[in-house]
Amino acid sequence: MEKRRLGASELLLSEIGLGCMSLPTNRVDASYIVDTAIDAGINYFDTADLYQRGMNEETIGHLLKEKRKDILLATKVGNVWNSSSDSWHFDASAQHIKKAVKESLSRLQTDYIDLYQLHGGTLGENWEEIIDTFNELKQEGFIREYGISSIRPNVFIPFLKESKAVSIMMQYSLLDRRPEEWFDSIKELGASVVTRGSLAKGLLTDDWKNRVQKTNGYLTYSQEELQATLTNLANAAPSVHVTALQSVLQHKEIASAIIGASTREQIAATIQAYNQIDHSNDSNLVELTKLDQYTEHRL
Repeated sequence: MEKRRLGASELLLSEIGLGCMSLPTNRVDASYIVDTAIDAGINYFDTADLYQRGMNEETIGHLLKEKRKDILLATKVGNVWNSSSDSWHFDASAQHIKKAVKESLSRLQTDYIDLYQLHGGTLGENWEEIIDTFNELKQEGFIREYGISSIRPNVFIPFLKESKAVSIMMQYSLLDRRPEEWFDSIKELGASVVTRGSLAKGLLTDDWKNRVQKTNGYLTYSQEELQATLTNLANAAPSVHVTALQSVLQHKEIASAIIGASTREQIAATIQAYNQIDHSNDSNLVELTKLDQYTEHRL
């Protein structure tokens, strides 16, 4: 699998990364997915301390500890579970980040994190303190690089300007093209995009006919628009899954498309679709979809 450099860093990410949020809690079942990914050349694994109240990090740490030198680990910080309910609050204080990174390192069974990402944030955060804390963690060797997961341009653009961050994780797919407006700015600031949601909850796979029946539209797409758009995409190319991945990876600002999987069959289907991409021929099927823009949280 081809690799791409993450921003101005030395990290080389596989073009497809494994989003670990959907991994089964059963470690045997999870191992089938992780092993399939590694066998295909995937070297980038993304999790968060929020997922399964830390259990997801524990699963990843257990499954990857013997392969640590060959893979890149990314996790996130900022969301804290409330003890009395199934909800969480945001805490990006220096005290919490310093405590959380050590807890993540323990669960991941490693002494460093390749990419540490702030898991959200709003204009009201103490951004100077956050950036200073990430820089301190990097200097101390707990993390190699840092970034942010956000879909708020008025948050991630200033963050990239004022920090040494190398990445921005954001939802991007053929059905959610809002980030395209910001790709040039992100690249100019020395960062790369890492995408999530690039298969749009399975709507952009070859199982789209079944998936679309279980939805009531998607973002600004009504049910009728969604059905028509997916039908047009399917008629224009042999595989919606292949088209979905190619449409993302044809943007050089994107370092990796993070694809989740809850079964070995799902990750195998994504790998198969990736291997069918014609990298010498950019897809123009994007013209069959909407070019929306963010309406809130703009600069």
